[in-house]
Amino acid sequence: MTIIAGIDVGGTFTDLVLFDETSGEVRIAKVPTTVENQAFGVLSAIAGSGVAPAALGAIVHGTTTTTNAMLERKVARVGLITTRGFRDVLELGRRTRPKPYGLIGAFHPLVERELRLEVEERMDAEGEVVRPLVEREVEWAAGELLARGAEAVVIHFLHSYINPSHEDRAAEIVRRLWPNPYVTVGHRIVSEYREYERGVTAAVNACIQPVLHRYIGRLQRELAEKGFDRELLVMQGNGGTVSASIVAEAAVNTVMSGPASGVIAAAYTASQSGFPNVITYDMGGTSSDVALIKNGLPDVSTELELEYAMPIHVPMVDVHTIGAGGGSLAYVNDAGMLRVGPESAGANPGPICYGRGGTRPTITDANLVLGRLNPQRLLSVEKSVSVEAIRERIRETVGAPLGLSGEDAAAAILRIANDRMAGAIRMVSLARGHDPRDFALFAFGGAGPLHACALARELAIPQVLIPVRPGLTNALGCVVADVRHDFVRTVNRPLDAVPDDLVGSVVASQVADGRALVERERVEVERLEYVHRVDMQFQGQSHILSVALPGSSATRDELHRLFEEAYWHRFRVELKEIRPVLVNVHTAVIGKRRALPLAALARADRAATVDAARTGTRRVWFESGWAATPVYAREQLPLDAGFAGPAIVEQLDATTVIEPNCDVRVDRLGNLVVAIASKR
Repeated sequence: MTIIAGIDVGGTFTDLVLFDETSGEVRIAKVPTTVENQAFGVLSAIAGSGVAPAALGAIVHGTTTTTNAMLERKVARVGLITTRGFRDVLELGRRTRPKPYGLIGAFHPLVERELRLEVEERMDAEGEVVRPLVEREVEWAAGELLARGAEAVVIHFLHSYINPSHEDRAAEIVRRLWPNPYVTVGHRIVSEYREYERGVTAAVNACIQPVLHRYIGRLQRELAEKGFDRELLVMQGNGGTVSASIVAEAAVNTVMSGPASGVIAAAYTASQSGFPNVITYDMGGTSSDVALIKNGLPDVSTELELEYAMPIHVPMVDVHTIGAGGGSLAYVNDAGMLRVGPESAGANPGPICYGRGGTRPTITDANLVLGRLNPQRLLSVEKSVSVEAIRERIRETVGAPLGLSGEDAAAAILRIANDRMAGAIRMVSLARGHDPRDFALFAFGGAGPLHACALARELAIPQVLIPVRPGLTNALGCVVADVRHDFVRTVNRPLDAVPDDLVGSVVASQVADGRALVERERVEVERLEYVHRVDMQFQGQSHILSVALPGSSATRDELHRLFEEAYWHRFRVELKEIRPVLVNVHTAVIGKRRALPLAALARADRAATVDAARTGTRRVWFESGWAATPVYAREQLPLDAGFAGPAIVEQLDATTVIEPNCDVRVDRLGNLVVAIASKR
């Protein structure tokens, strides 16, 4: 393969980064997302690169199709076949509350009760058959679900993680009768205990499987018509890629793939730039995503809850998301409080400044009024709207109820937004025992560099790293992401009852399964790597702690020591009198793809000096007040040069705000490294 295209679909824009391995040329494209059919935006981005699909050696695609389908509940009608007596497990859940105070809120299970059918079968917790599977009841249930309009079906039996024979046999029966391939077998999606979480994860897979299958099939056909004859790769939430030919089998793995691709690009870029420990901050059009990278590796979690009562227990890059993006709406609520987000103007109509009919102020509008954005450089503007008109609209809707001018109201919007985003960063750092001062802030997304310096100063983070193409970082993540498959096996035994060779044998089986899956995909990889970890807890506890394994096996004593060290690091508590329990064994099989030389992204005809890269001066608002601020063209800044804030750095895909008294260095890869002045 010689030309690789990474394409990420966001809420507002579809981004492309194209790399020619032979010539070293890099091309980029940024087009509006086509919400009605994301495939149109993908094809438009490829056309914008100037390279025909037939010339591409690989396309790696990050899509929000499944995430949006779940959040908007635009999913398939799903039926459930389960163990007699357990049809309501997915609705009963853990009996938590959607809101902490008062008996308010609502929950709607993914599978309607009339489509949840029971059959006679039962395994015990040791995997022994208590009641044999009654096959005629499975046949009846499949026929009944089809008659009631189910498009997809989930087979979810009690304790199938320890003995899947009943689920496998039921799947054989259902597949003979089912008119499409949308049959989800619970233990093949998640093979771990907790029937509620396992069942919900399988139900999510079934709900979005038809949606993803149709979208990917349509995109592949349209690409094929334009001459692309290779295997399309799709980003997963675990930060790896999977072949389009098998992606729909475990569609749930693509949920949150967009934020994951950005974190993967951040880890890749920061490590090559000498920053192995960073907090990533991705601010796009509708949300902000933050994650923590330590020693060059992002945290991976199986504890994601997409929304209330919807746990998804598959490995995903551990990203914390809040509804604060450039398009987040600012308003004064009924209590007279200024609020920002989570509601967003989206891609259409978007912020007021886009000129598409938007009338409610957003964070982007506030940045424009405060001089931080250049109205002449905004993307996707359909009709020009004057800054004065936007300022007046902010004054009418936000300023007047609070007794503020338009500019003061815009400044208040930024303060509220920054406070929310700083809280999200605290959630992935301080709340988990990490000091933000030990990390750099890696800021990207179309709007991340606008707020990064202010957030770093608020949190005492000493340095900010802004990559060459902040607004295209997620697309870059698609280019550099490796092929990845994750496996889990439940053990759930007290550690002193676990044989010394158990972990090694489970890991060996998982490695073999992973190698077979990579070979089935027929994707070009340079080598395979493996990452192993275990979930452990103290006996009697309900929450688990993930522990990395240094190799492919571990004895009981080694597991005990590793768990005690991890527990002490997390909680600073020793509980030597309580027995540990080995809950799950995880293996990630990673097919390493060819490395991308990041220096290629920084290639440009750069100016000889920083002053030569200066394009003008404009009045910009900072916390310290308004200041005449120099404006620089990012592509013109010479490598290894430095300058001091305040400054505005503009480029096609993002604008960077450098706060006063901050020092900036352009490193050898073209990144901006900002030393943050302490808060006074």
